[in-house]
Amino acid sequence: MHPIAEKYLRKSALPTIFCPGCGHGTVLNAFLRAIDEMQIIDNLSLVGGIGCSSWTPVFVNTDVMHTLHGRAIAVATGLKLANPKRQVVVFTGDGDCMGIGGNHFIHAARRNIDLTVIMLDNHIYGMTGGQVAPTTPIHATTQTSPYGNPEQPINACEVAISCGASYVGRWTTAHPKQTRKAIKQAIDHQGFSFLHILSQCPTQAGRYIYDTDKPEEMLQQLKKQAITTQKAAKLSKEELAGRTVVGLLYETTDRPELCESIYALMQQGKG
Repeated sequence: MHPIAEKYLRKSALPTIFCPGCGHGTVLNAFLRAIDEMQIIDNLSLVGGIGCSSWTPVFVNTDVMHTLHGRAIAVATGLKLANPKRQVVVFTGDGDCMGIGGNHFIHAARRNIDLTVIMLDNHIYGMTGGQVAPTTPIHATTQTSPYGNPEQPINACEVAISCGASYVGRWTTAHPKQTRKAIKQAIDHQGFSFLHILSQCPTQAGRYIYDTDKPEEMLQQLKKQAITTQKAAKLSKEELAGRTVVGLLYETTDRPELCESIYALMQQGKG
């Protein structure tokens, strides 16, 4: 076992539930390398909801809460308010975060609470059999859209920015080094950080949406569609059609953070 895996993985929880070729293992790898470089394992709390991606925290040997479907951000909010000094990271999926958990996501962003939310997006409900999800591409065929998905996919990053998130970034599993760097940036940022990571799912999304069960082909697709924010800024909306903009999409330090605001009010009350 690699030294970093030996150091941080919860061996009693292995093997992971991830299918062969799943991109979530790449994100777990990048996350472990990030926290190793940051040396924060003793001050780290992880929260996950329900879904393939939400299992990611279970495999890390640290303080972990595995919660109900869609409620990871709500639980993480309570944890952070109880102990603002802890680094709290939420692992969630496109369904867990933008479907049943969408309301919690909106208000956590609005409050600018110092959480890092990492959304692993494979465009489908993978663990439950391949149903259409909030981020499923329009016209895509799934178990619950056999004639094609009639709904436009949600843009989670635009939602995050519009609701008040103070750090928003996006990468893919075809960019592991950039993902590791972005994870560190998101955790270091003081405020609500949202990191959107596109992840291949050869078992469900590959079979139903992308006509391939080969993870290497899906990775090539992710890499081909990706375009950095610097290059995207020079293109028109029409030229960006079908492309995925990756990189740091938005960051500000001007908004007050919720925990600091609440504890300041408590001090005023005591005074």
